[in-house]
Amino acid sequence: MNETPIHVLVVDDDMRVARINAAYVAKVPGFQVIAQAHSAGKALDFLSAHPVDLVLLDHYLPDGSGLDLVRRLRQRGDGTDVIMVTAARDLATVQAAMRLGALQYLVKPFTFAGLRTRLEAYGSLRRALDTGGEAEQAEVDRIFGALAGAACVNELPKGHSPTTAELVRRVLRSAEGPLSTQHIADRAGISRQTAQRYLKLLERSGRVSLALRYGETGRPEHRYAWLPSEGPL
Repeated sequence: MNETPIHVLVVDDDMRVARINAAYVAKVPGFQVIAQAHSAGKALDFLSAHPVDLVLLDHYLPDGSGLDLVRRLRQRGDGTDVIMVTAARDLATVQAAMRLGALQYLVKPFTFAGLRTRLEAYGSLRRALDTGGEAEQAEVDRIFGALAGAACVNELPKGHSPTTAELVRRVLRSAEGPLSTQHIADRAGISRQTAQRYLKLLERSGRVSLALRYGETGRPEHRYAWLPSEGPL
């Protein structure tokens, strides 16, 4: 049975940017854009009549700010999830967004991979929460880390390439089981040393699992597997 798609409202004052963001969202499995709004008032009106799961929200709007819109939603008891997608970089705005409950903050300009990673992390978070019941500490840690780690793959340390990170990511996601570092390097078309650097980064961010397989020589082989729903993206 297919899962119900996550309904998204895209809010941006620039119609062209809104269309691009909506097209990005549409490319991520499990997500569906149900409307676009170009002002805080239009967004508020739409949300009053059509509840959604997630709002991709710009901060700079013609009739107010994105944060003002979030405040109004919270004041009326609307807990719709919000991911800020904005050019606003000042720390006061970032802090205010965090205090108002924004789940992520994506600074423009960004790539499709940057948005996709956060949406997939959000999807993992939703699936974890939808199970209901009680949670052990490990589950709590996973839930709280699901979105926090999403930035780790995209906000790469100096000397790391987003293109190379995406190559390694695709190899892992398409694999039917754990792969060795050499197999990953061969499939990605990069050196073993380069693959190892990115695999360590993905492992630290909780996106891959690492297991050791011992052969006849006694020296363990590192084998990596993607974790689509077991940790942050």
